Amino acid sequence: MERQPAADAGAPNSAALEALFAPKSVAVIGASDDIGKWGNWVAKGALAGPVPVYLVNARTDVVLDRPAVPSLVQAGLTVDLAVVAVPASAFEAAVDDALGAGARAIVGISAGLGETGPEGKAREQAVVERVRAAGAVLLGPNCLGVSDAAAGLSLTSNPLQPGDVAFISQSGNLSLELAQLLDDYGLGFSRFASLGNQAHLDAADLVEATVSHDSTKVIAVYCEDFRDGRRFAQAALDARNAGKAVVLLTVGASEASARQASSHTASLVSSSDVVDAACAACGIVRVNTPSQMVDAIALLRESPIARGRKVAIITDGGGHASIAADVAESLDLSVVHFSEGLAAAVAAELPAAATSVNPIDVAGGGEQDLSCFGRVVRSVLTSGEVDAMVVSGYFGGYEQYGEALAELEVETAGALADAVTASGRPLVVHSMFPQGSAATELRARGVPVYRTIEGALLALGETAGVAPVGLAAIPQAEPPMGAFGYWEVRAALLEAGVNFPQAHLVASDAEFEEALSSIEFPVVLKAMGLLHKTDVGGVRLGIADSDELRIEYRAMVDRLAPPAVTIEQMVDTTEGVELIVGVRRDERFGPVVMVGGGGILTEVLDDVATSLAPVDASRATDLLRTLRTSALLDGVRGRPAVNVEAAASQVASITRFACAHPEIADLEVNPLLVTVNGAVALDARAIAFSDPKDETEGN
Repeated sequence: MERQPAADAGAPNSAALEALFAPKSVAVIGASDDIGKWGNWVAKGALAGPVPVYLVNARTDVVLDRPAVPSLVQAGLTVDLAVVAVPASAFEAAVDDALGAGARAIVGISAGLGETGPEGKAREQAVVERVRAAGAVLLGPNCLGVSDAAAGLSLTSNPLQPGDVAFISQSGNLSLELAQLLDDYGLGFSRFASLGNQAHLDAADLVEATVSHDSTKVIAVYCEDFRDGRRFAQAALDARNAGKAVVLLTVGASEASARQASSHTASLVSSSDVVDAACAACGIVRVNTPSQMVDAIALLRESPIARGRKVAIITDGGGHASIAADVAESLDLSVVHFSEGLAAAVAAELPAAATSVNPIDVAGGGEQDLSCFGRVVRSVLTSGEVDAMVVSGYFGGYEQYGEALAELEVETAGALADAVTASGRPLVVHSMFPQGSAATELRARGVPVYRTIEGALLALGETAGVAPVGLAAIPQAEPPMGAFGYWEVRAALLEAGVNFPQAHLVASDAEFEEALSSIEFPVVLKAMGLLHKTDVGGVRLGIADSDELRIEYRAMVDRLAPPAVTIEQMVDTTEGVELIVGVRRDERFGPVVMVGGGGILTEVLDDVATSLAPVDASRATDLLRTLRTSALLDGVRGRPAVNVEAAASQVASITRFACAHPEIADLEVNPLLVTVNGAVALDARAIAFSDPKDETEGN
């Protein structure tokens, strides 16, 4: 049967999650005077907060010049949140002490548990069961801690600058680096949670808990193992719908399946593809480095998201104009041609030596009329011809030329921000003077300012057009299939609405003779029970009449001794387009659909599109249109256009069937032939979760 995601039974208690971020009291179990220990760092942070703090140390009654107790329970104390910073050998006892004192939330700093192997994992899970039974939550263990700026909570090794960015991270050091990078922009954390081993709370839980957090504008996530990827995706979609963008940095995504499945789908769809599919479904912005994450955050905090990838550029120097254009095009941003009307409107606002084409070069005219930046940006952003705009170069440095220009530059920065508000389109600014007064004004008004042009354009490129396509519900499971041979898979797909040519299953000479009377030639003869039957001569195409069929049938049976053969009506493929449609169950994100070029194209082209499944016909059409070879669907070199609507309908039917059968690990239809008149599946195969060797025949 299907391998279920590693998710907890039931959602965490909301009151317990509140205690994690805004506790009424805090206990530090393992509090220490040793400045090299976590118990010292966390205790100092706790004592700086606004709520009562209890220090627990079994060896001394004074820590940090404050009274300490050997045990919360022995001291008769009640606590809301407990931080456990003791050696792994004492972890279970410390958690039990916290639960005995009524703790609703526990932060496990302790390392040396689940990450060490099966024995440590078993100990860790036993603790989780006790925490869950008490209605509490556990963050970690093996984590860096937790903080919430609005609640005055700081239970980490290092103090974190407050701000409006929530960061949920599976890496401790990465959170410290991100804090430094955010500080360069004058930004900080509204909330921070270190995932650690995710023994209980996982990334999805913490995103869910932050959706309604008023102090957070953007949710940033670094995650290596999503556990329940579907729930993470839904939480991200809920955040997006609540007006909070989610930025994701990941290096691994989902674990590869342990089975050795020799299907095209398994080889063509990587873990990264699956995460990209989840990001597309839920409007998540995916980045590759911490610096890219911060650049994207700076744009997403308050700016509108670009609906498309058409951009305009304005600079005050030819070099910056050319470089910005080249970088934009390299990131698949389109530096569009202005209409004659827009070009004329831009020219009317510029000095005579300036250029009004895109990119716009003020040509050193800033000193003559600095306010032209504001008027031009407003004119272009409100024109409807672009999705976003870029200012690049010297803007931000004119204040060096005197007080009058300094005041005008800040005033112009305000006009740039007003243009964003009026147009509902984003503006990014690359300035040689990113810490000047104009840059400060822009950031205060929600317009991001970058030190480099690549930072500005990467942020725009990562976020442009990132709109959720939706996350369809997985249909209710149908009765499981009992067999996974080609004929059984074919019959089940037929019942689910997938088209196949007329066919007969023949298991004996007598059945062969009986089938001859109802066969329409030409036909295809296929041997059953063989993996990759084409490679061993188990497929014969274009058999023209009954005499030839008898000869081919006898030769195939004598040579391969298959348990059965199928005789299928031959379909003319000369003016059709062959596609592959595959659905596999990812361990973390569930069913994922892949479409691409089928038949021999599958072997030679890495041209596939991926989405979380199921998909409807509209989404299937979008996937088909993203293929590099999609032009074939519209007809090329005299070939007719094929019925894309029929193909999309078949893709939707295939995904619905696969999603309703969780016992199927991989399902593949290859090829799905699309012609002028419709779409028909010519072969199909499935692999069950229950037996790695249960692989059906494939071409």
